Amino acid sequence: MTRITVRNNIFQHIQVLKTNRTKRNRYGEFVVEGVRNINEAIKNGWQVKSFFCGEGALSDWAKDLLATVKTKENFCFSEELMRELSGKEDTSELMAIVEMRELVPERLQLSDNPFLVLFDRPSNKGNLGTMIRSCDALGVDALILTGHGVDLYDPEEVAASMGSFFALPVLRIAETDVFEKLVRELKGKYGEFRMYGSTAHQQKAIYELDLKSPLLLFIGNETKGLSYAYKELCDELCTIPMAESSTASSFNVSCAASIMMYEVVRQRNRK
Repeated sequence: MTRITVRNNIFQHIQVLKTNRTKRNRYGEFVVEGVRNINEAIKNGWQVKSFFCGEGALSDWAKDLLATVKTKENFCFSEELMRELSGKEDTSELMAIVEMRELVPERLQLSDNPFLVLFDRPSNKGNLGTMIRSCDALGVDALILTGHGVDLYDPEEVAASMGSFFALPVLRIAETDVFEKLVRELKGKYGEFRMYGSTAHQQKAIYELDLKSPLLLFIGNETKGLSYAYKELCDELCTIPMAESSTASSFNVSCAASIMMYEVVRQRNRK
């Protein structure tokens, strides 16, 4: 293990991975912090390139990972430098640099009755992390991210997913033609494949739709909603009815998505 006590190029590289989206994607790696996140990364087969820790005594958990997980190189930082690298009030004893994965449509593995969710141009790290966590909890086959939004590999987003980031397949699609090709393939393979979009406006209630067949649920951007192009692709738009006495104009996007996903699960379990 390499000991580091100055802000050298390795220290600066880790800082860049935490703060700079462009360079993070250029290097193809990101920083993972937290026991649950690190455990889930290893459990789900993500490649850990390096561990780094402070000079203090390590727990049996940290010692075991350092001894058993194959990495390229590990680092031991002074306590001061480790505090700077950690994003927690109580400095993490062990953090990891993990190699990114890029899922492509051709490698998407779906169940016999798939349930997909699309998040259009997510603009909030916490919302994306919560969306990933809810998708994982409610058995979604994969999450599709479209347009320019927050970085999937931002440390705050990864932390917000509470480990689900490493278990849920996430497909990033920037080009409209790539998404339309995927839709054509899904409709060809699953004859009853349906696409429903969420909206805050008065539309059919989510529970009035038949959600038991293969489907894709569209969730719009936090402030702008679902783009016009995706609305046109949907078979129907739906909403979550709110109390007439409510002063809220809409739900938080991740809360709304969780409610809608639960309705899909509820209907399918009844079937």
